Amino acid sequence: MLRNSDYIGIIPARYGSTRFPGKPLAEIDGMTMVERVYRQASKVLDRVVVATDDERIASAVEGFGGKAVMTSHDCANGTARVWEAYRKLGETAAVVINIQGDEPYIHPEQIRGVMQLFADDPLTQIGTLAHKFDKELGFEALFNPNRVKMTMDVAGKVLYFSRSIIPYVRNYKWQEWLSHATFYTHIGLYGFRKEVLERVVTLPPSQLEEAEALEQLRWLENGLLIRAALTTIPSYPVDTPEDLEKLPHHSF
Repeated sequence: MLRNSDYIGIIPARYGSTRFPGKPLAEIDGMTMVERVYRQASKVLDRVVVATDDERIASAVEGFGGKAVMTSHDCANGTARVWEAYRKLGETAAVVINIQGDEPYIHPEQIRGVMQLFADDPLTQIGTLAHKFDKELGFEALFNPNRVKMTMDVAGKVLYFSRSIIPYVRNYKWQEWLSHATFYTHIGLYGFRKEVLERVVTLPPSQLEEAEALEQLRWLENGLLIRAALTTIPSYPVDTPEDLEKLPHHSF
């Protein structure tokens, strides 16, 4: 049986984002983005660490009482940064929760949902989140390639992720699709069993991954079991300064 001490939350936060340099230090209602993520994660996890490549981020984290670990500038992606931090910390946690540093409104219940996937099923290798698409947002929002879609089997095992709309709804015009199928979008919160995280950072890029620019397809192509927890809580990822301006107000 897994206990809270068997989990660690690691937040990858790099400074040099192409579309939004210094993003983790952007302020939202008087609090930096990285502090918001850290505080939300700490409501669920006993141990939370920010993995960064920049002293300014590390200093900001330590300034609000958080813990940071310096990682290489050469990490290929957030997953690699999380693994490097895990090793540098000399960690022994059985499950690593990779909490995206650009999800300022990540909810504790969403993190708890991913954690529960590992407690419920010892075969779960990777856990993540799925959100039922809100039809009120309209077809254009679903069509947006930055909104990653996903399909699952009846037990929550992920079948595929795509920037395209899946499933394709045959025999109906695309304007009618939202009325004839259920669509799910992906929220990029991940949990890994320690030995699985160690493995995924050694896997070479795959064909599907390179076609869709989605790292998680590399894991599926290599036969790893990904399960998804359903959440009714929407996600507000920040990729650009414009996304920051569109964020709704939250008091937490």
